[in-house]
Order: sequence, then structure tokens, then C-alpha cells
Amino acid sequence: MQIKKIGVVGGGIMGSGIAQVASSAGYDVVLNDIEDRFLDRAFASISDSLERMVKKEKITPDDKKNIIGRINRSTSLDDLSDADFVVEAVIEDKALKNDIFRRLDSICRKEIILASNTSSISITSLAAATSRQDKVIGMHFINPVPVMKLIEIIKGLDTSDETTDTVFELSRKMGKVPVMAEDFPGFVSNRVLQVMINEGIYCLYEGVGTREAIDDIMKMCANHPMGPLELADLIGLDTVLNVLNVIYEGYGNPKYYPCPLLKKYVEAGFLGRKTGRGFYEYK
Repeated sequence: MQIKKIGVVGGGIMGSGIAQVASSAGYDVVLNDIEDRFLDRAFASISDSLERMVKKEKITPDDKKNIIGRINRSTSLDDLSDADFVVEAVIEDKALKNDIFRRLDSICRKEIILASNTSSISITSLAAATSRQDKVIGMHFINPVPVMKLIEIIKGLDTSDETTDTVFELSRKMGKVPVMAEDFPGFVSNRVLQVMINEGIYCLYEGVGTREAIDDIMKMCANHPMGPLELADLIGLDTVLNVLNVIYEGYGNPKYYPCPLLKKYVEAGFLGRKTGRGFYEYK
């Protein structure tokens, strides 16, 4: 099957990044979200990201124009009926994702692969919402998508080898490095990463260090580009909480239990960079 047009469901940080890298690789893209205002924000984010690349002379102004020109906006899933491949990238809500997969299954051609950018939810459970379990797969991009090379690939219980091979090839065409992980809560990346973030939040909660001290120590000790609290703000504290809840429910192990301070911040609406305030304040 030849892939020419890629559908992306969800115009948030991850969805807009996926749309950008897919278009940059020469694919036509349909970027879908529920309202035009979310798509406006997505296209502004893509434009800003590409402009930074222009200033660094990684692409030309004409390249930027062409990349944006290959991305079409959509507020109806029906617009994905002629897509050759679809990636779902909405928030980490299992019921919402299951509903989207059910609807995509009825809209998209039966031979089309449906991928999910979920960072923690079972691919097998998402596939069960469709009549094409062999063509459902996890394609977990890493934030920020235009920069990070990894795509964590997750097979569901019935995902076919043909589907997996297609997704590996597509990932490489997007300039990414696909790596396989098994279908367990959090997979590999978030099972390890979210524990570190949660423990950093516990250190702040228990007064072990200030936010700056915790982040500086981890950056210099582990040679990470960002500390756990900075990273949580970048990901979004609501997303961090949702992922931790999925992993905790999946394993029942108290080491995955979300820190009460994280819950308090989310309840207050302090979700990180996207709201202007999380563990740090942003203009």
C-alpha cells in the first residue's frame, strides 16, 4: 500500500508536531480537531516551529511555505475517509480514544492502518474498538516531535507483521528512529520517565529541595537537558497525571501513585507551559 495522505486527529502539541514532520517528509496531511480555534493554534505552532528552522538555515522560506501548504485543516472525522494512514493524537483519555477509533473504523477504508500516539494506554484495548485489530498499532512520538528522533512502536495482541513493517518504514521516511516496545502500561519510555518526574515532584512536596535545586541536580547529575519539574511543565501536568494514573491502575504498584502535589496543581489549573504556570511561571 502506498501512503500519500496522512490524517492526524488532534491538533495539540503532539498532533501539530506530527503533522509538521509528516508534511516535511512530503506527505499530504489532514489535521483534524473539534474546533477551528484549536486548528488556528496548531497552525500558529507549526509556523513558529518552522520559522525557527528557517532562522537556523535548516530550511528555506519556500520550504516553510510548502510544508504548511501541504497541511489541510479539518473539523470532521469524515474528512479522513480518503487518508492512506491515520494517527490519533488526542489527550490521554481511554474512553475518548476508543470512541475515535470506533468512528475511524467506520470512516476509513478497511485496508488503512490506524495508529495511536498514546503514551500509556493499551493498544490492544484500542484495537478492540475496531474491526481491524491487525491494522491498529502504537506510534508514540516524543515531545517536541520535530526535534526528537525516537518513535516508540507498540504492537497490540493481534497487530500484524505487515502493519508493523509499514509503520517502521513510514517512521524512517519521516526521519525518525522506530524502536519496538511491548504493550504494557506506559510501555518503556513513560514507565521509566514518569516515575522520575513523579519522584521529582515528591522531592518538592516533601521539601527535599527547591524546584531549581531538584532540576539543576538532575540535569548535572544525569546529564539531562531538562530537570523533572521543567519536563513536567513541558509535557503538561494534566498529561503527566493521566499517564501516571494509567500506569498505577495497570500495575497496582504504589511506586506509580501520583504525588498529591501534582494532583493539587492540576485541580488548580496550573498545567505547565500551556497555561502559563506550572511548577514554574511562563510569560
